[in-house]
Amino acid sequence: MGYLEIEHKLSNYFKGRSVSLLRYAMGIIFFWYGALKVSGDSPVDELVMQALPWVEDHIFVSLIGIWEMAIGLFLFFKRFLRYGLILLFLHFPGTFLPLFTKPEACFTWIPFGLTLEGQYIFKNLILIAAGLVILSILHNRPREGNSPSGLSE
Repeated sequence: MGYLEIEHKLSNYFKGRSVSLLRYAMGIIFFWYGALKVSGDSPVDELVMQALPWVEDHIFVSLIGIWEMAIGLFLFFKRFLRYGLILLFLHFPGTFLPLFTKPEACFTWIPFGLTLEGQYIFKNLILIAAGLVILSILHNRPREGNSPSGLSE
């Protein structure tokens, strides 16, 4: 069996599964990161507090954590997927706020030198793209026997 044949088999195998795997992976990450915020163990708690100087209490960070946990749970269940995507896309603008309110915490050299916090923020571009992929399959109709949408499980 040659490389192209293996690649073809893998491509066909994952055609109906890849979006589901993406949903579950994002669900785990959002639930996990949210739980860390709620428990006060998130390494970005201080960055969030610095980015929002008008917020003086950890309660706001906990609310963001609960929001992220809801996103994670909604991504796991097809029935609530639409709500998860709405929460996801409402959440993203706030994740980029520190770039404007606290740029010294995000950059060593604007715009190319990123700190660890800056890298953490810019990885959200990947999550936005993943959310768009999931959104793109919301109205796909399952094909007979195999659904490329990942929604027929």
